Amino acid sequence: MTLPITEQENPATAAIDRASTLDAVRMINAEDSKVAAAVGAVLPDIADAIDEVVKRLNGGGRLFYVGTGTSGRLGVLDASEIPPTFGVGYELIQGVIAGGYDALYKAVEASEDDRDSGATDLQARGLSDRDAVIGLAASGRTPYTIGALEYARGQGCFTGCVTSVPDSPITRCVDISIVPVVGPEAVTGSTRMKSGTAQKMVLNMISTVAMIRLGHVRGNRMTHVRASNEKLRDRAVRILMTETGTNDREAAERLLAEAGYSIQAALAKFRDN
Repeated sequence: MTLPITEQENPATAAIDRASTLDAVRMINAEDSKVAAAVGAVLPDIADAIDEVVKRLNGGGRLFYVGTGTSGRLGVLDASEIPPTFGVGYELIQGVIAGGYDALYKAVEASEDDRDSGATDLQARGLSDRDAVIGLAASGRTPYTIGALEYARGQGCFTGCVTSVPDSPITRCVDISIVPVVGPEAVTGSTRMKSGTAQKMVLNMISTVAMIRLGHVRGNRMTHVRASNEKLRDRAVRILMTETGTNDREAAERLLAEAGYSIQAALAKFRDN
């Protein structure tokens, strides 16, 4: 039986256990350098998936990332970063992980074998045909994630997947497959490494470009950022100064404060004046 590429041994790192610390990190770095090219090879698929996601979000739907283990954690991470960065509600993009949020900080890996739980967890979120669901599974064969995607597709949702294994089971139950083939891992089977890095890069693209398409970025500035701490308030002031064409920082700070630290509200007040 031919092993999936994520489970194959990597000849380039076969002696990593005997290498010096510097040589070991050089080996890992050399493998990591292959990830961006692998993602670059599937950019058209990523773009197609984004366009489908944006259609659902524009129609009042939501985006769900579904996964287990490292994949699930990456989905929850990406989803959690969107509201403060782009000023949207926490319900718009959601991460669903096998084993629930306890699985974010401790291994609950057996839960990935429960195919029915994937569907049950989406049902609990009130999944509808307006939503989009993207499954994350480096191996492409995780029962929990496949079960969730099959349920979502049956409900009429847009479905996609991110995996590192071509022609794996997960690719056969979705509308669009995103398959950056990063090759065998530096430590055999440890898909938290290159496969995880590829997933993170893809998720960054999906969520960021979706928010751009929805109008939450102007130029390359996050004009909807929630100015909830000192660093973000400083960024919001700089954005406001650029958007209004003023060099008066104190005036921009006052305007932002009067607008409750909302750049959009501050811009509206500026235009009204």
